[in-house]
Amino acid sequence: MKKVILSLLVSVSTFGVQGQEKTTNIIYRRSSLFTLMVTDKEREYADVIEEAFTSAEIPEKFNDHNIDLRTIAKVYDESLSKEEIKEAQKAAIAEYFSTNKIAKAVVAKWFNRSEQGGFNMNLISERGSYNASELDVKIAKNSERGLALLADAGEELIKNTFIVVNDFKYINKEELAEKAKAGLGFAASLAGGGGALGSKLAGKALDVAGKGYVIKTTSNLYKLVWNEETAAIFYNDYWTDDTNFDESKKKAFDKSDIFKVELVGTEVAWADLQSSSYTKKSEEELVAVATVKAVDAVIAKLQRKYEVFRTKTPLISGDPLSAKIGLKEGLEGGDKYEVLEQTIDKSGKTVYKRQGVIKVNKKQIWDNRFTAGEEREESTEESTEEVKEYTLFKGGKNFYSGMLIRQIN
Repeated sequence: MKKVILSLLVSVSTFGVQGQEKTTNIIYRRSSLFTLMVTDKEREYADVIEEAFTSAEIPEKFNDHNIDLRTIAKVYDESLSKEEIKEAQKAAIAEYFSTNKIAKAVVAKWFNRSEQGGFNMNLISERGSYNASELDVKIAKNSERGLALLADAGEELIKNTFIVVNDFKYINKEELAEKAKAGLGFAASLAGGGGALGSKLAGKALDVAGKGYVIKTTSNLYKLVWNEETAAIFYNDYWTDDTNFDESKKKAFDKSDIFKVELVGTEVAWADLQSSSYTKKSEEELVAVATVKAVDAVIAKLQRKYEVFRTKTPLISGDPLSAKIGLKEGLEGGDKYEVLEQTIDKSGKTVYKRQGVIKVNKKQIWDNRFTAGEEREESTEESTEEVKEYTLFKGGKNFYSGMLIRQIN
């Protein structure tokens, strides 16, 4: 049986750009993301930071897999060395995950667990564009295709579930300017240093009169462990739905400790919130914007560093070759992306075939950062230039909207 192009299953709306039809709202299988932050109640604007973080939307390229638990208390003191702080916080995160059974809660959300304790496939069906009836476990156990679909859902969705824990350090630019005047210097005021980027931000900070913040974000990236063994135990020993409820399986899931997350790695990112002394924003608003901008920056760096965390993005047009990603995702001119055609085989499993490689066109990179729109609105200079909300790529032919791209460098 010939492979069927998954784009036949895609739901799209269209709009005209430069005589070409572009597609938006493309349904594709995103990775899922759950974000937490380390809190420090003694920090200035602690409540503002937490509110900004917990109310911010998960980036569109991910499924929002947040649960109610979003904060981890700070457990270290500044007298420790950088390495000691890093290890102490990792240990605290591991303890938090274990105590609060975070991995199990993430799995329970995937299977839409009810108050009674039953599971269903509604969320997996919605996110993966699967037929819900084909995913019904009772049928799947007796169907080769059903089992293949369950395996596909595990590989395509559940297995690509990530947790990012962010630890922010806020540095007030006015304080830095005062220290610089006193001869203390910017570099010395940054605990942990900033390397070349820190020096670059130093110049910016001291040039800005008035308000603003520089934020250092240290983030730990975790991935849900979902393999054949875990899936088999879940479906055979824990699965029960509300219609045919099995109390013993509910209790078995409640007592289980097989669900785990693994540490992928750690990354540090710097975010600089530019602001003039004439800004209309309050200190609270500046801190809130800085918090969201810092999360965007560290997610972009984590994706560049760790291949497993790189997401797929659909092309919105083949001519011009374009996609709705930009500076928020850390794009730079010349970045390479592979172009993937998404198909399903006769058993129903997803297959990706590389059709070529394209590069980011440095002349047209979309500035989709959190503050970009506001900065344009606040500018005193009027501009009639249309803001193009997409990035252009170059290289390759015969690509079309709905094909997926993924960074490879």
